[in-house]
Amino acid sequence: MPRMSIQTFTCSDTFTLESGKRIENLRIAYHTYGSLNERKDNVVWVCHALTGNSDVFEWWPGLFGSTDFFNPKDYFIICANSIGSPYGTTYPLSINPATGQPYYLAFPSFSIRDVAAAHRLLAAHLGIEKIALAIGGSLGGQQVLEWAIMDSSRIDRLVLVATNAIHSPWGIAFNESQRLAISADRTFYANKPNGGAKGLKAARSMALLSYRGYDTYGATQLETSNEKTDGFRASSYQNYQGEKLVKRFNAYSYWFLSKAMDGHNIGRGRADIRDVLRQIKAKTLVIGINSDLLFPITEQKFLTNHIPDAVYAEINSFYGHDGFLIETERITEEISRFLSHNKATQNQLAYQQVS
Repeated sequence: MPRMSIQTFTCSDTFTLESGKRIENLRIAYHTYGSLNERKDNVVWVCHALTGNSDVFEWWPGLFGSTDFFNPKDYFIICANSIGSPYGTTYPLSINPATGQPYYLAFPSFSIRDVAAAHRLLAAHLGIEKIALAIGGSLGGQQVLEWAIMDSSRIDRLVLVATNAIHSPWGIAFNESQRLAISADRTFYANKPNGGAKGLKAARSMALLSYRGYDTYGATQLETSNEKTDGFRASSYQNYQGEKLVKRFNAYSYWFLSKAMDGHNIGRGRADIRDVLRQIKAKTLVIGINSDLLFPITEQKFLTNHIPDAVYAEINSFYGHDGFLIETERITEEISRFLSHNKATQNQLAYQQVS
């Protein structure tokens, strides 16, 4: 039986954020699947998106699973819950050691770079010196990109799906609109675990519009009757999805994670973004979704053009940004092709060196 368990690691040292603020006793929740092989070259590290969690078999089936491409028979798969996310890692409803009460809005702001630094901390704790492949989509892709820059010698291969080097004004505008909805709910400032719940529901409704698109809604939520004047399918869908998120998430986590996404910029404190991308040593596959409104393919092509020898694959999808979670068959094909080509190239180089 493959090992599928949620575990936690608590950092004994103070965790210093990019801002200089600190988190005491940082707790990181993570899932592992499979085991490390004798060569220690089968580690696959996954980073989740905005409202995801560390159980990648739950939210990326078809790509990760007991019978999927990334399976626990062949790989040692690790996925850690992000700082700020409410699935076991320190987050805004955790107890603030300084007050003995939950942080709520006093939680220290963090960046994508901080999240990547926490992944590095966990990898060191697990004794993982080499990562065969690191993969993430959306905000998860931002994390693995940062990690590949911060720790270029640890990651051999990189798969970036529907992500970018710097979050766009368009993406920031979407996030700010969602936060305006959250802050319009006066309970957000009440310091209660369910504070801002109505605002979060509205925020999720807004987010869905950026995750899908006009054609998707036209096909999946189209009315079959010409007589309806209220109670539309699209309205019910928005309400249902908003309520569904409220049941499993919280407004404070959403607030801070969306802020972290807004601040994603690999050039900050370093150099020109193009020059920073050129520093990446990992063999890289970049995957774009042609109907993605939130992370358009121009952003993935930019990554490909400036990461040395990066390979670009474009997926034709009906589902917009959500295609990175849905089009797993096509993503599997592209990753398989990428790894096969990479292995063939390595074998050829090894043959030339021996000759």
